[in-house]
Amino acid sequence: MIGLARKIVAGGVVAAVILPFIPLIMWSFSNRWFYPDLWPRPWGTRAWEYVLGIAGSQITAALGRSLWVAAVTAVMAVVVGTPAGRALGLYDFKGKDLVSVLLTLPVIVPPLCVAMGLHLWFIKLGLAETFGGVVLVHLTFCLPYTVFVMWGVFSNYNLDFEDQARSLGASTLQVMYRVMLPLTFSGIVVAGLFAFLLSWSQYLSTLIIGGGKITTLPILLFALMGSGDRPVAASVSIVFVVPAFLALLLSARHLGRRSITGVR
Repeated sequence: MIGLARKIVAGGVVAAVILPFIPLIMWSFSNRWFYPDLWPRPWGTRAWEYVLGIAGSQITAALGRSLWVAAVTAVMAVVVGTPAGRALGLYDFKGKDLVSVLLTLPVIVPPLCVAMGLHLWFIKLGLAETFGGVVLVHLTFCLPYTVFVMWGVFSNYNLDFEDQARSLGASTLQVMYRVMLPLTFSGIVVAGLFAFLLSWSQYLSTLIIGGGKITTLPILLFALMGSGDRPVAASVSIVFVVPAFLALLLSARHLGRRSITGVR
């Protein structure tokens, strides 16, 4: 009975994930689709021929740039967020509550206000309309999530394992690579995944800081949606969704995993 219930729940989850994509796929293989038709008439591959042919180089360039921006942002978020989460999760210090509030500000404040405020600073620093500027503005939105994830991971982290390793002669680097990283690896993967997906979907901040010179896939997608060509927009939307879905799928085994040996 329990096994059947699990299968029903799993089927419901899969259906909830897949069903929204069915109209998108139908749109991408349509030439025309007008109300009240239940399906496109006629079907066709014009949109995919355009995406893979005439606009292929532009879309490939935007896709590669989005992957590169999201990957760099995710790595930087993990590198900065892991020690910050460790400090917040393991130690009590003055100003800890203030740090928590400051971390939530980029999430609470409307993204437009954050991006516009940073844009003025980035112009003065020469970071506007640059790859580095886009990565930094993405990091502003991704870092709080990474820190909070790692904060939760280190709240359940047992420092006794590190003390035992030091007592056996392990150096600081050995403790980090052979004790801390294996015990927190699942949390690091989840934090990096959050950062990657958030950076991958950034449109407004990329448009403001990139100034149209850093063309990522969301920028291109919004332009195509505004053109009114829904089949082409649907095709690019599928291209946009696939990398994020693959990243989530490859990291799914780490989601919800909890290290038994590292829990207090």
